Amino acid sequence: MDAGSIAMSGDFDLIVVGGGTGGCAAALAAARMGLRVLMTEEYEWIGGQLTSQAVPPDEHGWIEELGCTRSYRQFREGVREYYRRWYPLTAAARASENLNPGNGWVSPLCHEPSVGHAVLNAMLAPHEASGRLTVLRGARVTKADVDRDAVRAVAVEYEGRETTFAAEWFVDATELGDLLPLVGADFETGSEGRPENAQAFSWCFAMEHFEGENHVGDQPARYSYWRDYVPKLTPQWPGKLLSWTTPNPRTMQPNNYRFEPHREAPKAFSGLWSYRRLRDRSLFEPGFFASDVCLVNWPLIDYLEGDLCTASAAERERLLAEAREMSLCVFYWMQTQAPREDGGLGWPGLRLAKNVTGTSTGLAMAPYIRESRRIRARKTVEEQALGQRYDDSVGIGSYRIDLHPSVGGDNYIDVESPPFQIPLGALLPVRLKNLLAGAKNIGTTHVTNGCYRLHPVEWNIGEAAGLAAAFCKNGRIGFDDLERRVADFQKVLVDEGVELAWPRDLDPGKGDAHRHAQ
Repeated sequence: MDAGSIAMSGDFDLIVVGGGTGGCAAALAAARMGLRVLMTEEYEWIGGQLTSQAVPPDEHGWIEELGCTRSYRQFREGVREYYRRWYPLTAAARASENLNPGNGWVSPLCHEPSVGHAVLNAMLAPHEASGRLTVLRGARVTKADVDRDAVRAVAVEYEGRETTFAAEWFVDATELGDLLPLVGADFETGSEGRPENAQAFSWCFAMEHFEGENHVGDQPARYSYWRDYVPKLTPQWPGKLLSWTTPNPRTMQPNNYRFEPHREAPKAFSGLWSYRRLRDRSLFEPGFFASDVCLVNWPLIDYLEGDLCTASAAERERLLAEAREMSLCVFYWMQTQAPREDGGLGWPGLRLAKNVTGTSTGLAMAPYIRESRRIRARKTVEEQALGQRYDDSVGIGSYRIDLHPSVGGDNYIDVESPPFQIPLGALLPVRLKNLLAGAKNIGTTHVTNGCYRLHPVEWNIGEAAGLAAAFCKNGRIGFDDLERRVADFQKVLVDEGVELAWPRDLDPGKGDAHRHAQ
C-alpha cells in the first residue's frame, strides 16, 4: 500500500468488507454490542442475495417456527409488515400470518428485492443515526495493510478517491472472499485439487407478462451462440441449454419444465413462472397490478464459461459482461422462440421488470454467487461430518447439498443433507489473528458449501462473526481465548437470539420447503 497517495481516516473497532446478507448481519450484531463499525459494499444496494442479486430466500421447511436467528426473523417479519403497511393487499392476504407476497413455491417468503432493500436499510438506520455504524455504498476495498499476522487497515475506493480505514477487527463478508488475497490469507477455491472448478454463477432478471402486447426488442449480438449452446458436462446435458428440458438435479434424468405465465398454481414443481415469483398480482386489490413479477434464476442462465475467483480483474469483467448478455439472450429466446404448450413459439408479451431490481435494464444489480473463496479454517466442515454436534456451535442451518453445474464440467450434485450446526472454528482462519469469515467463505469443502451458502445460513454466519468480533474486542482477547471461552460466548449468542442446536424431536418430514409450498 502506498500510504503517501492515500488519505487517512478515523479508526473503527470493526470493518466489515462486503454489505451482503452476511455483511449486514455482522454489522448489525457488532453495532448492537456497542462497536464502532464501518461496512463497505461494492454495489449501491446492501443485502446481496436478498436484494442486489434479486433472489428470494432459499429456506428450510421449519423456518416459520425455528431454525434461524432472531434478527433474521425480524427481517422476514419486516418484509411482511412492509407489504401490509404500504401495499394494497386483499383482505385475505393481509390477514395471512405467513404472507408470501410472491406466492412462489421455492420459498415461504418470496418478495421483491426492492422491498428487502428497504427493510434492511430500516434495520441499519438507528445504528447509522447513532454514529456507531458507517456504511459506504458503492465502495470497493483495493488494498490492505498487514503487519505479521494481523490486518491493520484497508484502502477503499469511494466517490472517486481512495481512503485508508484502520480497525482492530475485520470481517470478510464479500461475495467472492475478495479480502482474503489482499490480506494474504490462506484459502481454497473450487473443488479440492481443481481450484478453477467452481459452481456456475448466474445473472438473474425479473420479468412481467402482458398478454396481447409485444415487447420484443433488438436481438442480442451473441444470441445465435447462446441459442445453440450445449453445456459440456458429465453426466451429459440432455441437449441445448436453451430448452425446457434439463437434467433433474436429484436424479439426472431429463426433466421437462412447464412455463405458463399467470397459469400455474403456487405449489411445488408446478412450473417456472410460479417457481421464484416475486409478486403475485392475485394477492393485491383487483387491477392494481397488471402482471405478476417472476424472477429468472433457472438452469438456463447458469454461466459456465469461467470462474470469477481465479480470474484476473480484467478477465472477471469480461465474464460478468458475458453472463449479463447470456441472460438477455435467454430472455429474448423466451420472447421469440421458446416452445409453448399450445404449439406456438415465444411470449412477446414478456417485459423486463425494471422497477424491482434497482437497475435500468431489469437485470439484477449484481450476479448471483454460489461459491466463494473459502478460508483455510481452524475447523473445516466436511461432508462426512454433516449433522454431527459441534461443541463450539455458533448457529444452525438446513438445506440440501445443492451444487449447480461447475465450470470444470461437473453436472448437478443435489442430495439430502441433515440439519447442521455452524462451528466457530469454521469462521476462524488458521493464521490471521483478527480476521473472521462472515459469508460463504467459511471453512467448508466444495461439497458442503452447497448447503452452507443459502440466505438464512449466511445471515447466521455473518451475525456470529460480528458477535465474535465484539466479544473479543470487549473482552480484550484473541481467537485462542475465544475458543477456550466458547461456552461464555455461546451465552452471548443465545441472549442475542442465535439458536445453537436443533431440537432432538425435530420432524424430519418438514425439512424441504419445496414439499410444503401451498
